[in-house]
Amino acid sequence: MTDRHDLRLPALQIKQGEQYIYAFGVDGKRVHDFTAVSRVHRDEKKLAGYQRPEVRTHIRAIRRYLESDNAMLPNAIVFAFDDRVRFEAHTTSMAVDYVRTGELVIPIDPSLPESERPAWLVDGQQRSAAIRDAEVDQFAVAAVGFIARGEAEQRSQFILVNNTKPLPKGLIHELLPDTKGHLPTAYARKQLPADVLSRLNFGTALIGEPFAGRIATPTAPDGYIKDNSVLKMIENSLYDGALYQYRNPVDGTGDIEAMVLHLNLFWTAVQHVWPGEWELQPRKSRLTHGAGIQALGFVMDHLTEGVQANDLPSLDLLASLRRLRPHCAWTSGTWGFGDEQDRRWNGIQNTPSDIRLLTKHLLKHVN
Repeated sequence: MTDRHDLRLPALQIKQGEQYIYAFGVDGKRVHDFTAVSRVHRDEKKLAGYQRPEVRTHIRAIRRYLESDNAMLPNAIVFAFDDRVRFEAHTTSMAVDYVRTGELVIPIDPSLPESERPAWLVDGQQRSAAIRDAEVDQFAVAAVGFIARGEAEQRSQFILVNNTKPLPKGLIHELLPDTKGHLPTAYARKQLPADVLSRLNFGTALIGEPFAGRIATPTAPDGYIKDNSVLKMIENSLYDGALYQYRNPVDGTGDIEAMVLHLNLFWTAVQHVWPGEWELQPRKSRLTHGAGIQALGFVMDHLTEGVQANDLPSLDLLASLRRLRPHCAWTSGTWGFGDEQDRRWNGIQNTPSDIRLLTKHLLKHVN
C-alpha cells in the first residue's frame, strides 16, 4: 500500500517565447519525494546523466549554515519536469499577459524508483542534499521549473545555469571585512586577515606606511604586491605567529589597530633595509614576490612573537634584518642554500616547498 497523492504548490506561470517556466516555493525536505538526480556516468561508451557526485564537504558546510539562526538561500533550485506535472491556472486576471497565477500539481508516488520520479534536479543538488540532511523540520526554498523534452534539454539547461563565471577570489576577500552573518568556514577564517589587509593598503603613504597603495586588489589595481601574498602572510601570523596575541580565539575577533601597528613597524624596517628592492614589481624583486612576503612574514613571527606592538622599537629590528643582507639575492645573484640547492635570484617560486626553503635560509641567518 503506497501513499500516492498530488503535491499542490502555489505558482506563477511565466511565458518565455513559446515556452513556460514556473516559479514557486517548496519545502526543501520534500524535494526528494519527487526529484531524481541525473548523475553523470557511462553506459559502456555512451555518456549518460549530467550531474557530478554529491560533494560531502560542500554539503556539510551548507548544512551547518542552514542549522544556524536566520539562514537564507536566495538562489532558486531548478527542476526539469516531465509531462506528468501540470499547471492549473486561476481565473484571476493579471496586470501583464505573460504571467498567470495558479497551482503546480506534482504527482507523488513513493513506490516508484528514483529514476522514474517526475522531476530531475537541474541545479541545486548540493543545497537540496544539505536541506535533506539538516536538523531542521522544514526549510522552504525558491524554485523554478520547466517541462523538459528529454535529457538533452535538461543537459542544455544544466550547462547554461552552471556556465556563470565565479567571482574573483580577490573581490570576495575585499567584500569580507564588511560582511555580516554566517560565512563558510574558509571565508570566515579569512575575514579578519582581509580586514587587516585593507587597513594596510589604505593606510597613509605620506607617513611612510610600507603597504599603503602597494597591494593590488580588484578595486585597487595599481598596486604591485599581490593581495593573496599579503593575505597568506597575515593569516599565517594570525593563527600561529606574532599576531596571534591580538586575536580572540573564541569569537574570531581581534585588536585590528594593534595588528596593523605591529605589521607596519616590522615591514617599515624591511623597507628601510631594502629600499630599492621594496619599490620593484615581483618579476624584478623576490622581496615583493609571494615567496619573499611570506618568508619574511615567518621572520617577523620569529623576531617579534609575544612582543606587543608598542614594544617593537626596543627590539632593534633594523639590526636583525641588516644581518640578512649578505645572504639575500632579492634582485640579482644567487641564493646560497647549500647542499646543491643554490638558486638564481629569480629561481624562487611561490610554492610551499620554495617558501619553506627560503624561510629556513632566512631564519638560519637572522639569529
